[in-house]
Amino acid sequence: MKKSQLLNRFLGITMASVLFLTACGGGDEASTDGGGEANGGGEGAATEESHTIKIAHYFAEDHPQNIALQEVFKPTVEENSGGSLTVEIYPNSQLGAEQEFYDGVRNGTIEMGIPGMIMQSSVEKLAVGEWPFLFEDYEHVKNVLNGPIGDELMADLEEIHGVKPLAWSANGFRMVSSDKLIDSMDDFSGFRMRTPNIPNYIEMWELLGTNVTPLAISEVFTGLEQGVINGQENPVATVRASGWYEVQSNVLESNHMFSPNLYIINSNFWNSLSPEQQQVIQDASLESAAYEFELMENSYEEDRAYLEEHGVEFTTPSDEFRQQMIDAVQPMYDSFFEQYDWAEDIVERIQAEAQ
Repeated sequence: MKKSQLLNRFLGITMASVLFLTACGGGDEASTDGGGEANGGGEGAATEESHTIKIAHYFAEDHPQNIALQEVFKPTVEENSGGSLTVEIYPNSQLGAEQEFYDGVRNGTIEMGIPGMIMQSSVEKLAVGEWPFLFEDYEHVKNVLNGPIGDELMADLEEIHGVKPLAWSANGFRMVSSDKLIDSMDDFSGFRMRTPNIPNYIEMWELLGTNVTPLAISEVFTGLEQGVINGQENPVATVRASGWYEVQSNVLESNHMFSPNLYIINSNFWNSLSPEQQQVIQDASLESAAYEFELMENSYEEDRAYLEEHGVEFTTPSDEFRQQMIDAVQPMYDSFFEQYDWAEDIVERIQAEAQ
């Protein structure tokens, strides 16, 4: 082989080696400075799609539900998502009354909501949470809803309505606010009672002897003010936050029903999120709902004192009166047990959680 050919061959081999080492060195540099960060989540965070989450509910701005969203849910989601998720909260039926914003979450025009059990007519087990005189106190409620029974109650919601349940929260134990003293069954006769437009509510108050007028919660103040209705039944936190004490004089501490709420999210929106974003929302929902439960439970005495300062008188029903109310609604349970083969078992398991 000639000397020039040997030189050319040597130069070719040397150049190939240099290119190979340069490529390897470039790859190491990328994996250390860029790729290493990416593998640790940097690239994922950079490419993770950003979303705005509108969350709607019907509670007033100073109600524990809204406070928990503002103080826990929103900052937790925005911080832990690295800014890829932004939360906008719409209290006080700003995006429509309960049925309207619930439908908005179902069809995806609203990402999240905190409804009551408005869906119970087609998701039957969710109604159990509002069956009358079923829960003893907040501890009983939390044991049930945050355990296997609570999971069972909401298990069918996503399949039937296309919304994913995230966490149980508390509306609270319901009481009667009225424009007159109620301390016996006779006082319910002819009483014009506002209820949500939910069959179990309507049936309960018809059995108790009232004339039922279903109204959206956004219409209650005007109905009370104009005398269209004599009273309504809700937790006292709602009476205070909604200003109904301005047009009501009495509260009966009936504790006739516990009302839960659910954090829900549109299933298609949920499925569009990264697993990391989903986990952030799930964790924040549980944390926010737990905080709201605490606020609700601890606020009763303060809410009662506030209402009393504004002229509202509280009445605790006698044992006899309370038992008369329980007896009056027993036909509802007879109907539940006849209609649903699972009803009697689940009631027994809920009652056992109070022991």
